[in-house]
Amino acid sequence: MLPWKRVIRPLAAFLLAAAAVTVPSASAQAAAAPSSGWNDYTCVPSAAHPRPVVLVHGTFGNSVDNWLGLAPYLKHRGYCVFSLDYGRLPGVPFLHGLGPVEKSAEELDAFVDTVLAATGADETDIVGHSQGGMMPRHYLKFLGGADEVNALVGIAPSNHGTTLGGLTALLPYFPGAEDLLSEATPALADQVAGSDFLARLNAGGDTVPGVRYTVIATRYDQVVTPYRSAFLTGPNVRNVLLQDLCPVDLSGHVAIGLFDRIAFHEVANALDPARAKPTTCASVFS
Repeated sequence: MLPWKRVIRPLAAFLLAAAAVTVPSASAQAAAAPSSGWNDYTCVPSAAHPRPVVLVHGTFGNSVDNWLGLAPYLKHRGYCVFSLDYGRLPGVPFLHGLGPVEKSAEELDAFVDTVLAATGADETDIVGHSQGGMMPRHYLKFLGGADEVNALVGIAPSNHGTTLGGLTALLPYFPGAEDLLSEATPALADQVAGSDFLARLNAGGDTVPGVRYTVIATRYDQVVTPYRSAFLTGPNVRNVLLQDLCPVDLSGHVAIGLFDRIAFHEVANALDPARAKPTTCASVFS
C-alpha cells in the first residue's frame, strides 16, 4: 500500500463512520421533510421569538438528518426553523459540506437572504454543528453577515481547526497526501489546524461586533481535537463545556449535535437568554 493511503484511508473511514449515523435512504429523507415542520416558508416569527433560526449541518451532513432532533425541539418552542444543504460535490448524494468553506459561506449568505425575505425578519440566529458552527464565521466576517445575524451558536464547531486525533499531523511526511485531501474534500482540508483558510478566518480576532457567540463543546469530541479548539475568544462570547453542565454526559462529536438534550437546552438558552433556565442533567426531561 502506498504511504499516503495509510493516512487518507483511516482519516476517511473515521469521518465516514461518524457520518454513517446520519445517512438515510432517499425515502427516509422524503418522509422526514414534509412532516418535520421546519423549512416552512409561510412561518411568521412570533413576538416571543422574532428571529428565524437557520440550522447549518456539518461535514458529511445534510439539511434533514443533522437536525431530526434539534429542529423539532426548536419548532416545539415556537421558533421558525430553516436548514440548508451546502458544499455539495458532483456525484455525492446526501453527504454535503464537502466543498471549499468560503464557497459554502456564500451559499449560506444567499440562504439567509431567502429566509429573511420570506419571514420579514430583520435578523436571523444561526445554529451550526461542527463545520456548520465554524463556516458561518466567514459569512459574518467577510460577507456582511454581521448585519443579518444576531447570534451564532456553534455545537462542537471546528473554529480553530482540528488535528483529527493527531492523524493530520502525519500528512506533511507523505508527499502528495495534502493535495489529495484538498482535491477530494476541500472542506476537510480547510478545517485542518493551521490551514490557510483558518489563518485568514481567525486573523485579527475570532469575533465581529454586533453578534453574540455561544460555543457548546464536549470533552469527548473525537473529531474536533483538542476539544478546546472549538472555543472562541472575544467580546460577546460564551464558551460552554457540556460536562460542566452534566458531568455524566458522555456525548461525542456526532451525538452532541444529533440528540443530546443537554446541548439542545443550552441552544435554547443561547437563542433566548432573557428566558434562560439553568441547564443540568435533568434538562433531558424538559
